[in-house]
Amino acid sequence: MQRRVPPMSLPRRSVLGGLAALGAAPALAEEVHLPFANGDRPLVRLPQKRPLIALTTRPPQVETPFEVFDQGIITPNDAFFVRYHLSGIPDVIDPVRFRLALGGHVERPLSLSLVDLKRDFTAQDIVAVNQCSGNSRGFSNPRVGGGQLANGAMGNARWRGVPLRLLLDRAGVRAGARQVTFNGLDGPPLDSVPDFVKALDIDHAGDGEVMVAWAMNGQDLPYLNGYPLRLVVPGWYGTYWVKHLSEITVLDHPFEGYWMKTAYRVPDTPDASVPAGTKPASTRPISRLNVRSFVTSHADGSRVAAKVQVGLRGIAFCSGDGIASVRVSADDGQTWNDARLGEDAGRYSFREWRLGVVLTPGRHTIRVRATTRSGETQPMQPLWNPPGYMRNVVESVVVEAA
Repeated sequence: MQRRVPPMSLPRRSVLGGLAALGAAPALAEEVHLPFANGDRPLVRLPQKRPLIALTTRPPQVETPFEVFDQGIITPNDAFFVRYHLSGIPDVIDPVRFRLALGGHVERPLSLSLVDLKRDFTAQDIVAVNQCSGNSRGFSNPRVGGGQLANGAMGNARWRGVPLRLLLDRAGVRAGARQVTFNGLDGPPLDSVPDFVKALDIDHAGDGEVMVAWAMNGQDLPYLNGYPLRLVVPGWYGTYWVKHLSEITVLDHPFEGYWMKTAYRVPDTPDASVPAGTKPASTRPISRLNVRSFVTSHADGSRVAAKVQVGLRGIAFCSGDGIASVRVSADDGQTWNDARLGEDAGRYSFREWRLGVVLTPGRHTIRVRATTRSGETQPMQPLWNPPGYMRNVVESVVVEAA
């Protein structure tokens, strides 16, 4: 039976190109206000999703309402953000006829069905954060181009699939292999628009953790999160997590496609930043996540009780070194206390933290700062680069105690 995308709850006039075949219905009446310029956004209901915050509809880009991250370290499938680059999204995928092709600089090119993948290879699970490179871009100052996202273009899930290394071993990678490229079923609206193809070095691709995944939190991948297969690259930004994965190609030379050579690049400096408003002398492809942490229990402007213990909690994550500590300040960074870390679901996962504080009457700025086991920590002041990538400043939330 073919898998068809259910109708989208979006305004008919907004559903264009590849999404037009999905049908349309009115948007939800609710609207959210994000705390930066141009931050008024509608809530929309995409296929298999609860109401999410819309950025664009062609291609679909929606982010998770931030309160979801206070409900557990695993982000539910129906709340997981959606990010596409190209509008040519397939509206029907037949899981019986679908094939994953693996070729190029190999001894034995493969054409694998979903049955082949699940039957012939040892599956594994990994819990990992998928975060858009431009998550939090809307807070850049001065402002930068690109989708003005708040903090909801991220999510943490348990992914199940087959390690890419097993597929490469089955195909027999030939001597001299340099990189592996990944392509999905979504396509550009015009021939002049580059297809979205990403690449990893051969050693990274075969490290045993990079995965071709078919399941997310115990269910088939949601359609708009990559059904039937997606690449999972633990500890790296979501630009590499190719959706609707259909082609894997081993190369004996570096790949120089647009989405590697030109797009998704950051300043080639130790912290991937340059002085605000300037251009970098050179750039490199974006790669590993940097360490981040958030307060999730209280939104900016929350009112809390004074002179009694207030329970603060939140999340922290990094590129895989593991979270060593989370420190919290209730006085805008003058003093800090160690939070208690929660369940360790793996080095690529969200890690919950908790701390009880007693506040005097008045306004208090809560700050949170995570440090990894390798010593990486968050900067106190925001770093800046022209694409607005990799924001990881120490975040703050102002609460009123009375």
